[in-house]
Amino acid sequence: MSTRWDTIIIGAGPAGTAAAALLAERGHRVLVLEREKFPRYHIGESLLPFTYQPLQRLGLIDKMRQSAFVKKYSVQFVAASGKASQPFYFFTRYSPDVAQTWQVLRSEFDQMLVDNAKGRGATVLEQVTVTNLLKDSERVTGVRAQHADGRMVEYLAPITLDCTGKDSFAAVRNNWRVRDPKLNKVAVWTYYKGAMRDEGIDAGATTVAFVPDKGWFWYIPQHNDMTSVGVVAEGKYLTRDGIRDPGEMFRREIDQNLWIKEHLAPGWQIGPYYITNEFSFHSKYCGCEGLLLVGDALCFLDPVFSSGLMLALKSGVMAADAVHEALEAHDFSPGRFAEYGRALRHGIENMRKLVYAFYDPNFSFRELTDKYPDLAGDITDCLSGDVDKDFTHLFRAIAEFAEVPEALPYGRPLESAATRESIAMGR
Repeated sequence: MSTRWDTIIIGAGPAGTAAAALLAERGHRVLVLEREKFPRYHIGESLLPFTYQPLQRLGLIDKMRQSAFVKKYSVQFVAASGKASQPFYFFTRYSPDVAQTWQVLRSEFDQMLVDNAKGRGATVLEQVTVTNLLKDSERVTGVRAQHADGRMVEYLAPITLDCTGKDSFAAVRNNWRVRDPKLNKVAVWTYYKGAMRDEGIDAGATTVAFVPDKGWFWYIPQHNDMTSVGVVAEGKYLTRDGIRDPGEMFRREIDQNLWIKEHLAPGWQIGPYYITNEFSFHSKYCGCEGLLLVGDALCFLDPVFSSGLMLALKSGVMAADAVHEALEAHDFSPGRFAEYGRALRHGIENMRKLVYAFYDPNFSFRELTDKYPDLAGDITDCLSGDVDKDFTHLFRAIAEFAEVPEALPYGRPLESAATRESIAMGR
């Protein structure tokens, strides 16, 4: 196998395979290196309506419609008392194509994306672990990787995409990764079989059910009568009374919301309990010469509004477009990717502001829309993934109830030392 490629992609998750499929489709030689063997388990299972556009670009809408994935038409919120809101139906705002989305099993969904990338001409190597970025001075020239049989191989390309998800391979090694100032929650989750579902088109709804201290459950119906259910809260809340076992934490929280308790009652828990913490982080830079960060490798937000998969697919498509132009121009200078970083951070910051509001004890969407009913559409758009809009009026109104964080000064590509020196000297 040749060690020289047009593009190297680290990671075969949604961001990496979206970028790989579109670049290979345009005739570029694309190599994807994945450390695991697919299919593999992954969390992050609910698609927002505005994943429709990247899935359409990838040619996957028909396959999604033919799949066994549960159709999702709405989201609902449940008070700690167990009282559920009316479902928020996407079809009240969007065309039928966008308004119906899916709850996915990631092992199957991600395999679909891998197969799509291969089918469009990308080379995907599994069980290959990238150990180092190769550099010529500050320019990334490729990667060093270890194969399952122990072989070390150097793969070279003018541009490398880091699509390693929350591991954030390049950001960690370059010391670019920073925690969000406030969004540092703990999540504990598991799976149930036979749990209760609502009737009709509500059977596939995502439910966000509150527990004390601004914690919440997700409840995501999946096919094969499975339900993904987890609780997210501050670590000091979940570990109160000295509890450290994830299963104990989870089972105790079931009693904190009557709706969750009733819906889980007819089912039975299967598989392990999972736990993770320090959800949210950001990379100071979206890349440097020869390197671009995509998906969760660039930023991961608290999962309360299910933005992860949408941002991964969206950024994969955006990265493919930007890299294609760079390959055509034979120009991989950092400044070429400034607009990519700016556009992604704009969408991330819009979603981040809503997440901050959600966790603010003085804020509720109902009080906001009671005072400003004309803003209900903007809220729906942002929560559905239409994050590129200008939401200035929405956040000005939210600021009357809750803290609206300033945009973080991150997301630009890191310019070369010579360029930084020139900028500093005003040239």
